[in-house]
Amino acid sequence: MNKYLILANNDKDIDLSLSKKIVEYIEEKGASADIVSDVDNHYNGIYIKDEYMKDAKAVIVLGGDGTMLRAASGIGVYDVPLMGVNLGTLGFLTEVEVANVYEAIDRLLKGDYEIEKRMMIEGTFNADTYQALNDVVVTRAGFSRIIGLNIYVNDELLDTYEADGVIVATPTGSTGYNLSAGGPLVSPKTNAIVVTPISPHSLTSKSVVYDENDEIRIEIVKKRKTQNTEAIASFDGSNNTPLSAGDVIAIKKSKREIKLVRLYPFNFYRVLRDKIGG
Repeated sequence: MNKYLILANNDKDIDLSLSKKIVEYIEEKGASADIVSDVDNHYNGIYIKDEYMKDAKAVIVLGGDGTMLRAASGIGVYDVPLMGVNLGTLGFLTEVEVANVYEAIDRLLKGDYEIEKRMMIEGTFNADTYQALNDVVVTRAGFSRIIGLNIYVNDELLDTYEADGVIVATPTGSTGYNLSAGGPLVSPKTNAIVVTPISPHSLTSKSVVYDENDEIRIEIVKKRKTQNTEAIASFDGSNNTPLSAGDVIAIKKSKREIKLVRLYPFNFYRVLRDKIGG
């Protein structure tokens, strides 16, 4: 019997009502499904137990792009595709609308879909490594007005930023915080790494797009004598890690990829027009 996992955002699928209806529908079609709620995991990522992931054909994600990011982190080493059902607003990663959800599930059960692979990056600090589909963000902590950041590319010093922080983004993440900070949009078909300073205290600090094989190192520079924690690093908005002067985060392309279920022809530029074209 084919098995599926439903990962639902409790804030958007109230009382898991849609999730339960989807389970009933899937079971009527001769398959099975389990529900995992991320209600307790909004800011700390999601850990999905092996018992749910084992033998799962796909994960159906009910929520918005934030829920999709948490799902991407939570599936761990399992090579399982994600199908996003948009209960949010923009929905760059969630292709299916609620009105079409049962049609989409029919096609999912039949295997009538294509797979789109998305690049991930990983950040390593003190032997701990975190995965990110969107971005790794280093921002100021406490009462710091600005922070100092030495940015190295393949061990070569690129620049020293005095800024509110820095964003290291994937092409998928280029439409998120990176875009808000003035960074470039990058097609998800491209494997690249984007580095964008946040509110830099300079007229010459700009975003730079790097090759997928480049390694970015961010070193925290001391700015406040009375403050031990200078910055905080987050990975897709989760796993917040305090950083002090001298700490270094190494960021590179991950060996992991995320697979997205595509039921309909995907045109990145049309999605941009529809979602943020104004």
